[in-house]
Amino acid sequence: MVNRLLLGLTFMLAANLGYAQPAFRVLGDSLLAAYAADFNRADPEHVVNEISNAQAFDWLAANIPFFECPDEKLEQIYYYRWWSFRKHLKKTPHGYIFTEFITPVKHAGEFNSISCALGHHIYEGRWLRNPVYINQYIDFWLKYEQHQPGSKFHNFSNWLSDAVYHLYLVNRDERFLVERLALLDADFRWWEANRLLPGGLFWQHDVKDGMEESVSGGRREKNARPTINAYMHGNAVALAKIAAMAGDNRLKDHYSRRAAEIKQLVDRHLWDDTAKFYKTKLEADASLAPREAIGFIPWYFNLPDDRPDRAQAWSQLVDTNGFDAPWGLTTAERREPTFRTRGSGHGCEWDGAIWPFATTQTLKGLANLLSGYRHSGEMSKAVFYDELWTYANAHQKDGQLYLGEYQDEKTGYWLKGDNPRSEFYNHSAFCDLIIHDLVGFKPAEDGGFLFNPLIPEGKWDWFCLDRLSYGGKTVTILWDKRGTRYGKGKGLKIYVDGKVVAKSRRLTKLNVKL
Repeated sequence: MVNRLLLGLTFMLAANLGYAQPAFRVLGDSLLAAYAADFNRADPEHVVNEISNAQAFDWLAANIPFFECPDEKLEQIYYYRWWSFRKHLKKTPHGYIFTEFITPVKHAGEFNSISCALGHHIYEGRWLRNPVYINQYIDFWLKYEQHQPGSKFHNFSNWLSDAVYHLYLVNRDERFLVERLALLDADFRWWEANRLLPGGLFWQHDVKDGMEESVSGGRREKNARPTINAYMHGNAVALAKIAAMAGDNRLKDHYSRRAAEIKQLVDRHLWDDTAKFYKTKLEADASLAPREAIGFIPWYFNLPDDRPDRAQAWSQLVDTNGFDAPWGLTTAERREPTFRTRGSGHGCEWDGAIWPFATTQTLKGLANLLSGYRHSGEMSKAVFYDELWTYANAHQKDGQLYLGEYQDEKTGYWLKGDNPRSEFYNHSAFCDLIIHDLVGFKPAEDGGFLFNPLIPEGKWDWFCLDRLSYGGKTVTILWDKRGTRYGKGKGLKIYVDGKVVAKSRRLTKLNVKL
């Protein structure tokens, strides 16, 4: 348990580094205080890492963007996920890390570290006001863990370079980013040396994707999966951009070519033009597997072309024979004959059950489709909102808030039952989907940002995202249709350090230059 004096000193240090609470704020502390108190009361707190429940409010108030909206479920789960994320913060002799499991598990490395959800952790944690936590977490893997005997860094596929670049887009710490270019380059080359097929695609065992017992199998097969290939495309795109910032034109050109090559191979070999879907190519006979949610992952990294035939893949999202189920989005299409036949909670079955890990990836891909593509097929803001709400609503067990490993798609039952390891399972993201995608705060490479909300027209009369740390500045986004909620007039207002930088009578896209 953290000593309160030490915690106070940590906050003082953060303030001296420029991470103190902003002077301008619209939302007070009372909403967060009430949520934290409710969450604390319901939690026996069997495990305490760096920040205890008693200290949760202070730490969250110092670090997270505040959010208020008319949808009580989305608002509640936004704060619940930050409160849960904080539980996984652990101080090691080699810096801060975020764990995946709240209790020790056998397949973890030192300090219960696991790299499987590293990309999700960085995307989520990039919004913390104090960057020390995520920066040290990245360095734990890049500078320490992978050099230890029995390292587990490469036990799972990841999109680390992509995530580190998107962290930079929020904190604008160019020095941190450029100084890690050589380490990220070495990481990419490790995957090339160990996971490349002769034809140029990357292969991975489903278990090493963190997706074992899948309908495309298997634990030993060298299948070319949309997961690792989309990850490596995203990593190559990021490395090209980082190399350009470092002034290394040779490396920039190299990774620009690699990104283009991977994209071409994915489109040529993993796209099923009959099924209109990205699929796993099987080692055994070079056939394509049934549809799985991993076929949406290419949109997470904006890999697919902006074409109507590619957008047709998303029709499966709202098809009850596809991925649409009462409690969320399944990990395999429901029409597949072997759907949910590999067990039920005995291992970690990805043959159809709902996994928050996959839901996060799918929703991020959908958000990218709606925000950046002209051709979006049947998809709409309403579809995104409904799926995000269903995801939020699934955070329950026996009438209480809960976040576990994976769920029955019809009943919502958490398939690990009462296994203590499943509680507060930090294997996905949620708050990033609210901030970046639903509210639509999108950092721009030039240091400005795009406001492009996915809130359906007429859905909300008001909302506020407040105390958002962005490149050393504080952003507040406020929508008040009637001008009666916040007392700052009607319409949309965007503040930076307390000054209005953009406004509109309508809830509409705005490009903000700073």
